[in-house]
Amino acid sequence: MAEPGYRAVSRRESRSLSGYKHACHLMVYGPDPGKLFGKIPLRYALLMQMRFDGKIGFPRGGFVDLRDGTLEDGLNRELSEELGCDPTMLCITESDYASSHATEGPAQKVVAHFYTKKISLEELHKVELSAVQAKDHGREVMGIIRVPLYTLRDGFGGLPAFLTNTFIGNAKEQLISALRTLRLLSEAELQAAISASRVG
Repeated sequence: MAEPGYRAVSRRESRSLSGYKHACHLMVYGPDPGKLFGKIPLRYALLMQMRFDGKIGFPRGGFVDLRDGTLEDGLNRELSEELGCDPTMLCITESDYASSHATEGPAQKVVAHFYTKKISLEELHKVELSAVQAKDHGREVMGIIRVPLYTLRDGFGGLPAFLTNTFIGNAKEQLISALRTLRLLSEAELQAAISASRVG
């Protein structure tokens, strides 16, 4: 369930919101032709991370002051600390922008800008390896994880079970929206996984 006060805003509109902080989040994914147990198609490798508070989220940029540069400038700076990536490995541009949502919480007002970046499986594996050497590894970030984009024969294992985890903020909604928008799963598969996660 989305947080109270959670609403979609355009990138342009977000700049005119008064009193809001701006943060950026990134979903990295790449085609994966492999099969689990030689039978179940993996389809895509999609990265999220386990945070210091035990919640799952996306790699993020810290709060960005739009007077000091673009959203992407801030995101790229912070990704180097969370994922250990230099710009030649993973450079986020405005073309990777997906959506923005404003959240009005009791403590602060935040606009979360969401980006998606498709890279090759080889490049994604390099990101995973560099993350272990990143400045924040073992402190703010406990580890990078791959999201299982399949449902096992029992109807619960895989994505449905993954969706029962505790996510930070609106990361779960961002994940589901990206799976739908990018068509990484069919609508029927996605709906079945969401329904099974609620029952399980």
